[in-house]
Amino acid sequence: MTRVALSIGANLGDRLAALRYAVAELATLGNVVAVSDVYETDPVGGPEQPEYYNAVVVVETSVPPAEVLAAAQRAEQGKGRTREVRWGARTLDVDVLAYGQQVSADPVLTLPHPRAMDRGFVMIPWAQIDPDFLLPDARSVAGVAAGMARDGVRRIGPLLRTVEP
Repeated sequence: MTRVALSIGANLGDRLAALRYAVAELATLGNVVAVSDVYETDPVGGPEQPEYYNAVVVVETSVPPAEVLAAAQRAEQGKGRTREVRWGARTLDVDVLAYGQQVSADPVLTLPHPRAMDRGFVMIPWAQIDPDFLLPDARSVAGVAAGMARDGVRRIGPLLRTVEP
């Protein structure tokens, strides 16, 4: 089993429902071992848009990386995600942050995610649930998050969900 971290975010429609939907969809990959609290975050880049709700999900899976990406994209499509504007508002965004210690420069799925370590809305929730995860460069998630500004990242609380057996 490989430990996989995914970020989930939404800033259109019922944001909490979108995040819960994403967790349920990602649970099809294997065991969801942790879901961070929800954080309300200011949009980064792109056009003016509403604030996001973000969280991080950690899954242990035997599914290969390409299938994890496919599941992430299916979840986005299930919530009607469109891609007219880069970094624009979205009903659901799911990014693969890390797939174990795998490193890949494949433009379809770059691992670890090339901008994750620069984003407080990713690293802060990830550090909450998996602080000791070691990135391929041997830094811990908590170590990277500790050096980040917390401006624009506000903890809302747990993302309640029901896990079906």
